[in-house]
Order: sequence, then structure tokens, then C-alpha cells
Amino acid sequence: MDFATRIADWQARHGRHDLPWQNTRDPYRIWLSEVMLQQTQVSTVISYYQRFLERFPDIHSLAAAEEEAVMPYWAGLGYYARARNLHRCARQIVGDWGGRFPPDAASIATLPGIGRSTAAAIAAFAYGERSPIMDGNVKRVFARHFGVEGDPARRDTELRLWALAEAQLRDGAGPGVDMGAYTQGLMDLGATVCTRGKPLCGACPVRETCVAQRDGRQAELPTPRARKATPERSTAMLVVEHEGRVLLERRPSPGIWGGLWSLPEFDAALSGTQACAQLGVETARVWALAAFSHTFTHFRLHVKPWYAIVTQRPAEGDRPRQWLALADAAQAALPAPVRKLIEGLSALRGAMAVDAH
Repeated sequence: MDFATRIADWQARHGRHDLPWQNTRDPYRIWLSEVMLQQTQVSTVISYYQRFLERFPDIHSLAAAEEEAVMPYWAGLGYYARARNLHRCARQIVGDWGGRFPPDAASIATLPGIGRSTAAAIAAFAYGERSPIMDGNVKRVFARHFGVEGDPARRDTELRLWALAEAQLRDGAGPGVDMGAYTQGLMDLGATVCTRGKPLCGACPVRETCVAQRDGRQAELPTPRARKATPERSTAMLVVEHEGRVLLERRPSPGIWGGLWSLPEFDAALSGTQACAQLGVETARVWALAAFSHTFTHFRLHVKPWYAIVTQRPAEGDRPRQWLALADAAQAALPAPVRKLIEGLSALRGAMAVDAH
């Protein structure tokens, strides 16, 4: 039995079948799930996916919305360029394709934020198209099964993996193979069996032909990526409270956390009082809060937060601002670490042990 058929048969018996974006041919819902699942775990995506669809049930409702109306439904999911591209993509489909999703992987891949693998997955699930996929989990499956050396992030290694994926459909998969089951099976296999740390080789449907299983090289394949030093950045954030409300500023788009609401930021070397002065407000009291770090794809951000009760509101700045009660602020479209900071502030109010500055 060929590789693709074994994967598809295994998925039918042992794969995942009850995820909210399965059992549909609607390319809008499939596309939304594929974008949300990029670098994000299934368990995290489910609630976001359901909430997003309640607000934007089809391509037309998403395209008609303004970007600032979309971002609250992505806040906390991370990698916010995905949300901006999703919105751009919806408008392009309505404008250029009459609101109908493109009919094949090659056309889908021309849309903003959709790469070759995502386009192929959408086409396989929505249209049954025989197009190979190659996301991170699938790279691991192919590297181990076919014994592919080299960092999968390198272009030459990735091209070898794509060639193998194409060959399975061109030469190995029978005409009756279910493309949806095969595509989902590769995803399920990489996520639940051929895992990074401790693969469950005894449960693998292709173990009998797997190079890594045969040679005991599961820990060596795929070739580990060379570690690089993570750049470090620092900033100060200021929780400014006036008459029970805190100040939020909209982040510029594009950019880190672009389109989301966040706290005013300052040079990390400034004290809370100095930051308030730079903001243009007089303080009644200022406290230092516990510092924290947040890791992005390409750098780590160290945040030194301050909490200040001020005697008046600052003048309007160069970014949109709003003043919200703490409980309401925590429900705004905030980056996850900022939301955590604000949610914890009420508890911290009664436990601040740092002297006022």
C-alpha cells in the first residue's frame, strides 16, 4: 500500500474528526482555520475560531468591516499580521473574485498572507485538489520517514521535502485516495504521533518504511536548527489611572501589535515619574510593578511596568486614545501580556510594597 493511502486510511480510523472546522467544504471556514492554526495550537484556536465566526460568518461580513473592528477578535492569538492579511484577503476576494473563493491552490496562493502550503490545504479540503502541503509538522514527518538531512528551514532542504511531497501524489497515491483525509492525516500524524520530543512510533501507519524508525534516528531528524542568540529589547509601560479609568493607546499598523490597544510606552531607563512627565501629567503616586518578558518570533521584549495615579488627563497624543475602567480595559483588543498585566492590577493594588517615587 502506498504512503498516501496508508496515511488517509489511518486518518479515517484514528485521526481527528470533531474539530469545529472539519466536515465542511466551505473555503471561508477552512481558510480561517488554516490561518489561525499557523504556529498556534489547536486547543488555543478553537474558541477564537468560534468567536470570530459569530461576528464574521462569511467573507462579505469580514470584508465590509474596518480593520479596527476585526482586531478585537484576534487579540491574544498572536502573530497579528495574520489578522491584517486575513482582512486584506477578504476584501480582495470580494473585489477581484466577486466574493467567491478562488477555485484552485495556484489562485489561492496569490492572495495576501497565503503561502503554498496553506493554499494547498484549503484546495484539498474545499475542492479535493491533489496538491501537497508542507507545514512544520509535515516537514518533520517527511524528514523522518524519508531520511532527509538538513535544517528544514533552509531553502535547499525545503525544496527536497516539497519534491518528496509532490512525488507521493504524482507517483505513489492511487487515483482514489481521499485528498482531504490524506492532507488531514499528515497534519494529525505530525501533531499527535510523529511529535518533536517523544514520537509514538508504534502507532504510526508508515513506520514499516520510515528511515528514522529503521535506523533509530528519531532524535536526529529533522536536523535541529542552529540556535542563534535572541535579540533583546527593553521598554517601559505605564498604567496611567485617572478617576478610576486607565489610558490605552492604539498601536500603529503595521508593526508589533499593530492595530491593537496597548499601554503608553517609554524608554526603559526612565522612572515612572519621568515617564509621567514625558506624557505630560502630574502624578499623585507612582509604583513600580513586577517586570516581565515576552518572546516574539525574532526578539525578546523585556517590559518594566509602572502604575501611576495622575491628577489630570494628558493632552491628546499622536495616536488614538481611550480611557476605560480596568474591567473594561481588560476586555479591549489588547496584546496577551498587556491584558495579563491589567487583569492582575486590581489584585496588585492592595499588595504594592514598593515605595512611591
